[in-house]
Amino acid sequence: MMPNLSPNTQAILMLTAPLIAGRNPVNPDVLSPSEYKRLARHLREIQKQPADLVSTDAAEVIRACGSVIEEGRLHRLLGRGFLLSQAFERWQTRAIWVVSRADPEYPARLKERLRENAPAVLYGCGERHLLESGGLAVVGSRHVDDALIDYTLSIGQIAARAGRMLISGGAKGIDQAAMRGALEAGGKSCGVLADSLERTAMNRENRNLLLDGQLVLICPYDPSAGFNVGNAMQRNKLVYALSDAALVVSSDLDKGGTWAGAVEQIDKLHLVPVYVRSAREGSPGLDALQKKGALVWPEPKDADGLDTVFNPPLSTLIQPGLSLPEGDAPEPIGKPPVEVESLPAAEVSSEVASDVATSPAELLFVAVRKAMQELLKSPMKDAEIAAELNVTPAQTKAWLQRLVDEGVVQRSKKPVGYVVKQPNLFG
Repeated sequence: MMPNLSPNTQAILMLTAPLIAGRNPVNPDVLSPSEYKRLARHLREIQKQPADLVSTDAAEVIRACGSVIEEGRLHRLLGRGFLLSQAFERWQTRAIWVVSRADPEYPARLKERLRENAPAVLYGCGERHLLESGGLAVVGSRHVDDALIDYTLSIGQIAARAGRMLISGGAKGIDQAAMRGALEAGGKSCGVLADSLERTAMNRENRNLLLDGQLVLICPYDPSAGFNVGNAMQRNKLVYALSDAALVVSSDLDKGGTWAGAVEQIDKLHLVPVYVRSAREGSPGLDALQKKGALVWPEPKDADGLDTVFNPPLSTLIQPGLSLPEGDAPEPIGKPPVEVESLPAAEVSSEVASDVATSPAELLFVAVRKAMQELLKSPMKDAEIAAELNVTPAQTKAWLQRLVDEGVVQRSKKPVGYVVKQPNLFG
């Protein structure tokens, strides 16, 4: 149908994308991210892939998926081939590319770090290889004063001089200031947009930067889609997943996308070190993020200073008082093992399978593992371990659970506690 789109991507687009090709598109009942996640799992279980839904045996495969998504709805969505061709032609004329999780070109960082929560489809403009570069994420509020804009511009300039890509959300205020600072200094930048990819990519200034390979723009939503608060919130995890460290320049307290994204990263995802600007004028939002475990930005002035941000000392990462929200199950710090079984076979790449530990958070856990092996030569209770390491019980339990899952330590009954697991000498 469309040679530049794989059969898997075509099927995923018809299932999940609105395929906006005109001014007043009919709003189709496309699958939500959670619905597609369920369908993807089911396809994996029956050893099928999205392309099988539009194959010669499609009727049988659709019937087999009826327990997950209603058959009639699947038929209606998969019958939008002509609308897809119209939308695809529009994207091509604007140099917008599209990849799905089933494609080898899909950003490995997103697939490795977010697994089945990575967007099913990603639209973009510019050099895709930049998405594997890592770099510094800078996020903040839309409405800030000129002094904070100038401060953020300088952060982007330092990143450019250090050869680090600047990653942000492309919104007005802090996001655009950080990206502009990097680009004007000759660096590279990635904008993770929540809306209007088509319009942003067609902007004359952006067009030149895209053509020169300085800028790449991506969006998990239709290139013509307008602003939506929910979409803006959801794209935040992509900014963090593409980066190696993140700086929150400004944030409201308990509200807004910047706050929600930073809290999700600190409390749940644990992908990268999160820093907050040291606000001399006082900032309830930044102060609260620091209490949750964010690090204080060390105000680097040059490339060498910025390097320390990506490899923070262990003593700064293990902080007294670091805790998880009450009621939430503690999760291990660092990147959890990739659960490839939850993706359709076509969406599992060799990069995912290898899952090499390279993030700063994972490097931290290497040090934690070594410290625990030295500490637990004889059984200790989790409270005793927490006191010895000077961290909270919640963080201690999270680390211990991961070490138990890895087979490094085990729970002992007599005496009760945790101890390094001894090898089985008898096979």
